[in-house]
Amino acid sequence: MTASHRGQSDEIAGSQMLTEMVRLRGALQTAALPLDLPGVAALREHRQEVIDQLEDYVIPRLMSMDAPLLAVVGGSTGAGKSTLVNTLVGHRVTTPGVLRPTTRSPVLVHHPDEGQWFGQDRMLPDLKRVSHPTNDHDCIQLVPTDSVPKGVAILDAPDVDSVEERNRILAGQLLSAADLWLFVTSAARYSDQVPWEYLKQAAERSTAVAIVLDRTPPDVVETVSGHLARMMAARGLKDSPLFGVAEGPVTDDGLLPLAHVAEIRGWLEALAADTVARSAIVQQTVGGSIRILTRRVYPIADAAEEQLIAIGDLATLVERQYEIVSKQLLTTTSDGTLLRGDLLTRWQEFVGSGELIRSLEAKVGFVRERLVNAIKGKPQQAERVAVAIETGLETLVVEHGEQAAARAAAAWRATPYGAQLVEVATEDLSRATRDLRRRADAEIQAWQAELQELVRSESGEARTSARFLAVGVRGLAVTLAVVVLGGEQPPAAAADSLRLGARLLETVVGPGTAGMLRHRARESLEDRIRALLAGERNRYVAPADQWQLAPDAGEQLRAAARRVDDLRYAATMQKGTGGHL
Repeated sequence: MTASHRGQSDEIAGSQMLTEMVRLRGALQTAALPLDLPGVAALREHRQEVIDQLEDYVIPRLMSMDAPLLAVVGGSTGAGKSTLVNTLVGHRVTTPGVLRPTTRSPVLVHHPDEGQWFGQDRMLPDLKRVSHPTNDHDCIQLVPTDSVPKGVAILDAPDVDSVEERNRILAGQLLSAADLWLFVTSAARYSDQVPWEYLKQAAERSTAVAIVLDRTPPDVVETVSGHLARMMAARGLKDSPLFGVAEGPVTDDGLLPLAHVAEIRGWLEALAADTVARSAIVQQTVGGSIRILTRRVYPIADAAEEQLIAIGDLATLVERQYEIVSKQLLTTTSDGTLLRGDLLTRWQEFVGSGELIRSLEAKVGFVRERLVNAIKGKPQQAERVAVAIETGLETLVVEHGEQAAARAAAAWRATPYGAQLVEVATEDLSRATRDLRRRADAEIQAWQAELQELVRSESGEARTSARFLAVGVRGLAVTLAVVVLGGEQPPAAAADSLRLGARLLETVVGPGTAGMLRHRARESLEDRIRALLAGERNRYVAPADQWQLAPDAGEQLRAAARRVDDLRYAATMQKGTGGHL
């Protein structure tokens, strides 16, 4: 393969990898882990770390593979990192001592012609760029200087073992965004555990590392370096460069004698001048980061699916409670429970003691005269019945809505993660929604309007009869509603008046039509009640939307990771002909 073809192939492969890494980040952001299931706290941290690594380093680096090599100087407290950086640059760029007992805000030193590579839209986008010294953890100071060769930039990071937690977090973030670690330790600190934990991570993800043994008495540099080299070899870093920097006098500007860092500076200058070597380091670090990131994705995908299973279990608990209450409510609206108090009084006033029925059943020759007396005041009485139906049903629905919500919330509180969601919900899940009464009122009014339309449309020729005209659509509609609410076995107090109501319907529209109207009215009422409670239940049973859980989040995350792994494997197979990553 020619060099031009090889370059074109690398560009295509890099573009594909960038696309897949962006998709992987999107899949990770979708795979939320809101429920406090066992072990989820650590997985949340892992998920955020993977997202941060993608946003801070991998995606920006894939977007700008020609950017300068970023060497992050990190390490132990008191190892002399700032002094080392100042000496490598040749003048003070980061302040050790009283004003900065530890580096808090990172300082990035670069050649003036390469400042465009370190803007806000590049690596570490969450850190604000400033041009002045600061102790703000959320800022990064950019220092352009001709003392740094083109092709390399140096970043002074906080201590990895700082007593200040924010310093430790920032140090880890900066090291994760490095192409190359210049890891600084000292003769007194080189065997400490914390630095080696970081170096272990670097070895696992193939990050390019050079170790600097700093602040070491000249007479023991060789001895300590030998021991440190054996420790490095035992921990997978045998191929990493090791530089020794002997103790020496520090100038007022915070510089060691140049000879003390000549070997390190020469190595960095050689890297800056060698495009192939720089590219190899970037490819090594990016490729290692991608390999580790995809490995870490699969447990997160499993956890996302466990979240969905748990959400499903919670939804089942809610559905069970609402189903119980729904059945109770439907029973209550069909067994005559509502036919008491004001509704029963208004109904009995309307249907009377039977005079209306006897008038309707009279021979045709006597109907008109008898109806005139029988229906006096009936329209107003029908309206009162309608209002009483509305009030009674509305109260019943709200009471059962409150009961269902209380039962559902109690069922959730019986589980640790369910209790968590009850507490963080934006509304009180143990109570019915604030607008349930309004919605119930609207549905009941709509039901009664539907009954009037049913009576009007299904009565056929009966609509022109004197009997029909005597009672009217409204009167027949409220009669139909009351008969439906009374059910087949009404309470004794309402039994006689309900029998009169049934006779009234049959007399006016006929037995067949009366039966059909009762059936359709009952079905409509049940559908409306179920819809009202379903609206209440949806606060619980639609958590995938409420808590941003995609139903296929786990599988989408695995698929994204597999695509990345496939690209990385293909690039590995092509390494002999110029493939990367």
